[in-house]
Amino acid sequence: MFNQLHAAARQVSQVVVGKDQQVRLALTCLLAGGHLLIDDVPGVGKTTLAHALALTLGLRFNRVQFTSDLLPADVAGISVYEREKNGFVFHPGPIFTQVLLADEINRATPKTQSGLLEAMEERQVTADGTTRALPEPFFVIATQNPSHQVGTFPLPESQLDRFLMCLSLGYPDAAAERALLMGEDRRAMLRTLEPVMGPEQLLDAQRALRGIHASGALVDYLQALAQSSRSGQLFAEGLSPRATLALLQAARAWAALEGRDHVIPEDIQALLVPVCAHRLRPLKSVHGGGASRDLVLQLQKSVPV
Repeated sequence: MFNQLHAAARQVSQVVVGKDQQVRLALTCLLAGGHLLIDDVPGVGKTTLAHALALTLGLRFNRVQFTSDLLPADVAGISVYEREKNGFVFHPGPIFTQVLLADEINRATPKTQSGLLEAMEERQVTADGTTRALPEPFFVIATQNPSHQVGTFPLPESQLDRFLMCLSLGYPDAAAERALLMGEDRRAMLRTLEPVMGPEQLLDAQRALRGIHASGALVDYLQALAQSSRSGQLFAEGLSPRATLALLQAARAWAALEGRDHVIPEDIQALLVPVCAHRLRPLKSVHGGGASRDLVLQLQKSVPV
């Protein structure tokens, strides 16, 4: 089943050219059962990546364009009175899918953003006093524009903590950009993508992660990283227990894609920035608001294996 994931990565990389590492990280995130935040400037392929992942994995896909006037009911659904049935009938919103693309999520108000919290954490939606389960598997892939752009609302820490990973695609290098300019239209390529695997196979692969061994020594290393992040020297607040669990689960997925049945420290190190940087707020009084990514790398160097 993990060979199918490698085939999926190759197919997505044919559409999102020059971003093999980001594609592999995104697949690792979905294999670990987490949600993905793609933070970058418009036009670098964030939406294309999300769409290509859903099509390649054979998952039902809905896209919601987040705007300042979007309401929580527009995403979750609403109950409408129907005279024929003499009562209210719930009409599910676009969140009832397997992959929800929350496009430009930080253009919605905090009220609408918070409407995703229950769905992302518990895979369910409560509306009108009734709780409804979401399909399995369920992933949120959100795109986010830089916070300095007009019309954006920063995601609160509680929302950021629900995303297993945060990636940036960045501008393509010269060779990749030339391939984009000379090659087939990306939208046309999306229409030709065939599923490499299906939802049941992905769920089987997720269940197989339980067999990926993490030794006591590796857990010691993970705890040391968490404790160091909480020391108050680099960050205002340290990694939460949810973050350490997410890092370990992502490391299991990364190890599985590497063809190993056990996690090694290099797996933790490969994922430390995408899993942790968006969860950690620099200690501004000391670092002047320096980039979290650089401080996470500094954290990694400061903790011996």
